[in-house]
Amino acid sequence: MNVFLVHAHPEPRSFCAAMKDTAVEALAGAGHTVVLSDLYAMRFDPVASANDFSGRSEPSYLVYALEQRHAYETRSLAPDIAAEVEKLKACDLLLLSFPLFWFSVPAILKGWIDRVLLSGLTYGGKRFYDRGGLAGKKATIGITLGGRPHMFGPDAIHGEIDTMLRPIFRGTLWYTGMQVLPPFYAYHVPYITADARKAILEDWRRWLLALEQAEPLTFPRLDEFDDRLYPKRRLDHD
Repeated sequence: MNVFLVHAHPEPRSFCAAMKDTAVEALAGAGHTVVLSDLYAMRFDPVASANDFSGRSEPSYLVYALEQRHAYETRSLAPDIAAEVEKLKACDLLLLSFPLFWFSVPAILKGWIDRVLLSGLTYGGKRFYDRGGLAGKKATIGITLGGRPHMFGPDAIHGEIDTMLRPIFRGTLWYTGMQVLPPFYAYHVPYITADARKAILEDWRRWLLALEQAEPLTFPRLDEFDDRLYPKRRLDHD
C-alpha cells in the first residue's frame, strides 16, 4: 500500500509529531511505502492566490477553481502544488496528522486542501462523493487534542467530535471520492503522563496496522439522488 502522510504541527517535538514518526516507522516496517509531507517543516504556503498559476485562462479576473483546471491541464501549476498533486495521485491511502485547532484543521493544512485538491482532478460538476476524482483511494485522520473523551458526545459540552469534523470527513475526503476510514483521536495529550502517552502510541500503532482491514464510514451516494440532486425517496403523498 502506498501511504501519503500529510502532517501539520508547528512543533517537531510534539506528541503529534511523535505520532507522525510512529506512523512512518510502523507502516514502513509492515512493508508499506510511506511518503511524508511535513507542512511546517516544508514551509508550505497555505495561501491560495493567482501566484499558484504560471499561466492563466482569464488573466483579468481570478476564478480559482477554473484556473486550477486550466493549470493542471496545461502543466502550469506552481511547483509546490504540482509536487503534492503527484504524491496524492500515487497514493492508495491519504493519512492526515494534525492537532485539533478551533474544532478544525490548522490553517496550513486547510491551505494544503485548498491548493492541492484541484478542481477538475478531484471534483467538478457531478464528480463528487462516490464519483469524485479520487475514487478508489482511502483516507483517514489521526489527531491530537487537549480535551478529555467525556467532553465529546451527544450531550457533552463540546458535542460529538465526528459531527465537529464533518467538513473534513464528508466535505473534503468523501467529497473528492475517497473512502473514509474510522479516525484515531488522541485525547488530553498535553496533560497526561509519559506512560499514558506511550500507551496511546501503542494503540496508534495497532490502529495503523489494522487500516487495510478497516470498514469505511458510510455516507450518501449519488445514485440515491435524481438528476437534480433531490433524494429519490419520496413520501407516498408526494
